[in-house]
Parts: sequence; structure tokens; C-alpha cells
Amino acid sequence: MDALSKGDLNMQYLYYALITVVCWGTYGVCMHIGSSNMGDKENGRIMAFLWVGLAYFLTAVVAPLIILKLKGGNIAFWTFPTKGWQWSLIAGTLGAIGALGVLLAFGKMPSPAYVPVIMSIIFAGAPMVNAIVSTTKEGNWAFVKPPFIAGICMAAIGGYLITKYTPKPPKANPAKVEKKT
Repeated sequence: MDALSKGDLNMQYLYYALITVVCWGTYGVCMHIGSSNMGDKENGRIMAFLWVGLAYFLTAVVAPLIILKLKGGNIAFWTFPTKGWQWSLIAGTLGAIGALGVLLAFGKMPSPAYVPVIMSIIFAGAPMVNAIVSTTKEGNWAFVKPPFIAGICMAAIGGYLITKYTPKPPKANPAKVEKKT
């Protein structure tokens, strides 16, 4: 049965996924505003990254420790299964490197109007990479149907269209600018 079929009564995963869409959809704008307001053109992005890291620490270290403690779970993380913590550490590192990449991309963009360009490249590209890597990891290429390939193509087209047509103020036309002598 399809995960999105009418018969699927347990669709809590969809609500959590939508929370993530909202959070990650506003992530880039908040990162740009934060880094732009650090008051240090040269180091503001790294200063913002430090605060992002602090937020990750509070959200991803302190909160889970409290939840595990309240639920009677194992908080001795050094006893966690090796393969589990290693892959989770890799995932966290990839996430942090990705966050740094966002900030570094912001530092190279010509104007704040390019925030949606950067984020659309990331958020259209990431699902395509995820689909390819997951399908390869699970060995499911033999079960791929045309709509899956169409979905990857549509994500690419959507990312391209958002990137190409992001609303930006028009560039000043040098021919129309009057020279003062």
C-alpha cells in the first residue's frame, strides 16, 4: 500500500515532515539575517555559525539527554552501539558542514535577493541526492518506476526555475545613469 494512500490512518510522520519543511524553509532566511547582523563583514558568517552550533548543542544534545532521562532511557552515550553512534556522528557532521556551506554561500552572493537562489539549489538538490543515495544503498534500482525518475527531474526543474526567476531588483543600466561633471 502506498504511504500516502487513503487507507493509511497513521500519518503522524507527515506532520513531523511538515514541521521540518517549515523549519528548514525558514532556516536560510534566518541564517542570513543573523549573519548579516553580526556587525562584522569579514567574520559575521563564522560568528553566526558559532551560534548555530550552540543552538544545535542545546537542541540536539541537552534536549535529548533530558528526554532520555525523563523516559528512563540510556543516557550513558559512550555505551551506545558503535555502528549507531558512528553513522549518527557522520550525519551530524554532514549537517554541520552543510550549515557552514550555506553561510559561506551567503558570503559570496551578490545581494540578499539571492537567498532564495541558494536555498532552492540546496532544497531541490538535497532530495535528489537523497533519492539516488537511498535507492542505491537499499539496492532498489530494479524497482524504480518512471514516476520516480519524473519526480527527480521535476525537482531539478523546480530548483532551476526558482533559481532562474527569483525576484530581484533590476540592475542599474549604466547607459541611463547621468554622469555628473
